[in-house]
Amino acid sequence: MKTVKDVLKMIEENDIKMVDFKMVDINGQYRHVTIPAQNFSEDTMKSGIGFDASNYGYAVVEKSDMVFIPDPDTALIDPFCSIPTLSMTGNAMIIGAEENRPLPQYPRNVVRAAVQSMKDSGIADEMFILPEFEFYLFDKAGWEVSGKEISAFVDAKQSYWNSASEGLGVVVPKQKNYHIAKPFDISYECRSEMCMHMQNAGVEINYHHPEVAASGQFEIEPQLGEVVHMADATMMIKYIIHNTALKYGKTATFMPKPIYGEAGSGMHVHMLLMKDGKPVFSDDNGYARLSETAHYFMGGLLKHIASLCAITNPSTNSFKRLVPGFEAPVTVGYATSNRSAVIRIPAYAKSPNKRRFELRNPDATCNPYYCYAAILMAGLDGVKNKIDPHANGWGPYDVNLYHLPEEEKAKLQGLPTSLDEALNALEKDHDYLTADGVFPEELIKNFIKTKREECRQMAAIPHPVEYDKYFNL
Repeated sequence: MKTVKDVLKMIEENDIKMVDFKMVDINGQYRHVTIPAQNFSEDTMKSGIGFDASNYGYAVVEKSDMVFIPDPDTALIDPFCSIPTLSMTGNAMIIGAEENRPLPQYPRNVVRAAVQSMKDSGIADEMFILPEFEFYLFDKAGWEVSGKEISAFVDAKQSYWNSASEGLGVVVPKQKNYHIAKPFDISYECRSEMCMHMQNAGVEINYHHPEVAASGQFEIEPQLGEVVHMADATMMIKYIIHNTALKYGKTATFMPKPIYGEAGSGMHVHMLLMKDGKPVFSDDNGYARLSETAHYFMGGLLKHIASLCAITNPSTNSFKRLVPGFEAPVTVGYATSNRSAVIRIPAYAKSPNKRRFELRNPDATCNPYYCYAAILMAGLDGVKNKIDPHANGWGPYDVNLYHLPEEEKAKLQGLPTSLDEALNALEKDHDYLTADGVFPEELIKNFIKTKREECRQMAAIPHPVEYDKYFNL
């Protein structure tokens, strides 16, 4: 753990000129404020940096003055600033008469509250997660939404659609990009540099590789980490991917379905719990060697999956990915090594300390702090109420659910098919989130209101496909 003195030492030893404070808005996007390094002191860590929370989506204007308190343990040198800059994230606080208190709606405070709820329950004292980051790298991207034009375009040099102009040993056939090697893997150095930046930021990496979609889809997978650390790491990973891509003349997107007919990008979240240093999810005699607690945790996720989708998949585009045919989950259920169920138990995680499962529906348009906190609260609800996924008819499904006969598919419970549908579920089912005050009711209402407005705006804009279907009727 770093201290204020450690931060001051970093500033001196690295000739730091600026100190940058990265904050997170309600949508999970970085905002920042920068001060000259000579202005940074121990008092900065106590008094913090003032900001208007209403512009971040958290508070009404009348109660919007907040203070940001940096966390010294998050201090790192920003590799994308030409002027030596030290970067930190931290927590938002409400200014009090005598002392400040945490802003309950602030994302980092929410996930920390979820961890405290887990500890208070006695179920576990640590949650470890591993999010997988799928994304596209494009050489060109643009869009316009106006009265005269509604359009979007992307391009990737190695894509199958460039075979006439780029057929020089780099073009990849449609949906054939998985683990493709050089010379087809033309962004290899870019991704390796991304991983080196991540490791320098304290995020250990398992691997990176090309994903299925031929038009520039890739994956970077970090190692398991403690949930609050990994929420911070998720923000930093996205920051590094975006900025490194720009350095190489490319643009990165975590948009779940940027290309029609190609695979979508998700953020599968692997998870396990520990108590007193021992695995909570491991049992040699359980299904897939998972414990009863692990199954109840899965039961909680599956019971609340519709409302969870509003937080784990909070864009209208998210639900264009959650369709059959592209290895995306569409069925409420669990199974071993089965990518068609929303919960998959990886068969390769054999050691007791790594036995786990993954929730496959989330994508990286989510606010990671809210996403991971909501996953934890849903799972804890399952353990507390002993929600058995098998008894509820959610599996295990050890067959490919995409290939079932239609009459059998009709019996399965599916994920929401739109953001509106997921928001409807969240309105009806969020008591598990407000338990122990983890998600304030005000935050959930504000979140739903914000996302409803996005849906309304999207529904009011004509779509190019509508021209294809209706223009000449």
